[in-house]
Amino acid sequence: MKTIRSKTGARQLQKRLREERPPRVELAFLLQDWTDAYNVGGLFRVADACGAAEVVLAGRTPAPPDPMISVTSLGNHRRVKWRHIERYEEAARKLKEEGWSLIAVEIAEDAEHYVEFEYPEKTCLVLGNEQNGVYGKVLQLCDGAVLIPMSGKGRSLNVHVAAAVVAFQALQGERREFEDEAEE
Repeated sequence: MKTIRSKTGARQLQKRLREERPPRVELAFLLQDWTDAYNVGGLFRVADACGAAEVVLAGRTPAPPDPMISVTSLGNHRRVKWRHIERYEEAARKLKEEGWSLIAVEIAEDAEHYVEFEYPEKTCLVLGNEQNGVYGKVLQLCDGAVLIPMSGKGRSLNVHVAAAVVAFQALQGERREFEDEAEE
């Protein structure tokens, strides 16, 4: 194993890895009615790390220049394109008109395991309110839904953490067939 001795080496490694394994999809995020500005800041960090095309803030979701967003985003809110659309249903419809496939990250009846899901070329991850999830009217506009199975007692992950898990799977992951693995 090669040791990386400097940040310059780490940056070169990141560049090489991006070239060897480019993202499989173009990615955007729709934040539906979030209430916590710290979560929004965390999502901007995730969006930057993923090379997301855009973050769409909808409903009551806090927007820059909120100081709490600045604290947790570490400046990433200035690097990632974003816009605010007052009504979340309108935001979902507009994204669909722009060619995005809306994929809810939600514990929903027909949701698929996030690893097994085939993410469309232009994927917008829809992330719902921290307490109530993706609202029914927005969920009806989605093209699919994915969930992250939980092994502990908690029902779900923090919303921006869940966004990171699913986003990196969509960008880099390869579909796994759990049934095939069980047979080996």
